Amino acid sequence: MYRGCSNWWLAQSWAPFGAAFFPWIGGRFGRWSRFFGPGEVRLALLSLLEQGSKHGYELMKELEARSGGIYRASAGAVYPALQQLEDEGLVTSEQSDGKRTYRLTDAGRQELARESEAVRRIWQRAEQWEGWGPWIGPEAAEVARPAAELLKAALRAATRGSHDSARIARIREILEHARAELESLEKPEKSS
Repeated sequence: MYRGCSNWWLAQSWAPFGAAFFPWIGGRFGRWSRFFGPGEVRLALLSLLEQGSKHGYELMKELEARSGGIYRASAGAVYPALQQLEDEGLVTSEQSDGKRTYRLTDAGRQELARESEAVRRIWQRAEQWEGWGPWIGPEAAEVARPAAELLKAALRAATRGSHDSARIARIREILEHARAELESLEKPEKSS
């Protein structure tokens, strides 16, 4: 559910960071879970249809966009959910120009009103993940473990200092230096 279901290794590589630092790991997302929990795809689709009629491909692209690219909806996830919503009378569909367009019904609007808090939580969670999409991939997975070890060492050093402000300041200085050095790698090299 994150850049393709076959990337189980990605969640494994990022697992040391934990959900506290990277929201797609563990808990609601990662090797042991999925982006959407039970029943959440249908609520997300209903909320997207509240903005107007859409066809399935538009809904898939909008789910991806709203998650910052973390969740890439597949036809195998979206179309069965749309069919279920139609069977429940929450959406209707019509064929037009070779595309099936889905529209929210009054019953669908009532369902959204009943589940408004769950819908709010879905999109709030998606916003938290949004900024990470561009940096999830094989290259990032290769540096995940060393980065996690650095974080672990920094936290261990900070918590074993008995509230020593000089020690905390030194840890921050080391981390800021490492960050600045890494950011310098992002800048294009000057040609001689």
